[in-house]
Formats: sequence, structure tokens, C-alpha cells
Amino acid sequence: LPSVPGHLDPSSHQRVLMKTGLILLIIGHLNFITGALVHGTVLRFVVDPRDAVSLQYVIANTASVISTLLTISCGIAALMLSRYLSPAALKWVVFTLSTSSSLGCLSCLLGLAVSIGLTLGTQGRALLAPCSITDLSLVSRECPFDPTRVYSSTLCLWAISLLLDLMEIIFSIRCLLLTIDLLRL
Repeated sequence: LPSVPGHLDPSSHQRVLMKTGLILLIIGHLNFITGALVHGTVLRFVVDPRDAVSLQYVIANTASVISTLLTISCGIAALMLSRYLSPAALKWVVFTLSTSSSLGCLSCLLGLAVSIGLTLGTQGRALLAPCSITDLSLVSRECPFDPTRVYSSTLCLWAISLLLDLMEIIFSIRCLLLTIDLLRL
């Protein structure tokens, strides 16, 4: 079959889908681990339903975990599609997952940006709320975690997650475009 301008041949689709799927799997897992670290080290102690800032942290982190699961699922589906290009149902699954992953990661990117902005704006007040410490340079037994590095550690993990979300968006859109080409939409 002659190649249609603007369309990749099937073997090129297979290679690009395989690489994209692998990248989505790796980035999704890294972002999942980053979200778990933020939750496990800080946010599980900070949750207070009466505090809007801490509630926003938890919602953004939960959305991040959900979007990484979508990204991982998209990566797996892209790998399957790279092996079996003919099933139309699989193409639609990858189309749906890559669209959902792109939109989910975009919402997480915005949520994390708000979390970072709120944390910088309040100097970490919500992060240190569970601690009854007057001098932050002292480690107190009255705090459920080490408060000396919670501010910088949380901001660093959120920045890493922000970059990973951006990469997830880029590769999810790449997967979406490949699928659109396969579906000839």
C-alpha cells in the first residue's frame, strides 16, 4: 500500500507506540511514587477538613494519583496496540485513555501549581499545623513528623510531580495523535 502523506506506515506506528507506551509507564510510576511519598511523609498528618488549604493539598494529591493510574493504563494499552494494530476496539481504548490521561494530568498540573502557590503564600502554615512548635529549628516529640525539612521536602516533591505531569501530558498527547492517525479521524 502506498503511504498516505502525513500518515506513518504500520511498522513506524508500532515502534513509536511501543516507545510512547514505555515512556508513559515509566513516567506514570515515577509520579505515582512521588505522590505516595508526599502523602506518606506529610499529607496524612496534615488533613483537616475545616482547613481549606490542607483540603486542597489532599484533593490535588488524590487527583495526581488517579491521573498517574490513567497514564499507566494508557501506557499498557499503547504497548498492547503496538503489538496488535488491527483491533478497532483497542484503538478506541487507547484514544479514550490518552485523552483522559492528558486532561487528568492537566488538572493535576494546575492543582499542584495552586498547592505550591498556597504553600509559598502561607509559608507552610497548613503543612506545620499538626505541630505545636514555637521554634521550627527544634524537633519536637509533639509533631508527628520531622518539621525541620517538611516545607522544602514537600515543595521539592511537588515540583518533581509538576515536571512529571508535564511530561505525562506531552506523551499522552503524542499517544492520542498516533491513535487519531490509526483511526483515520
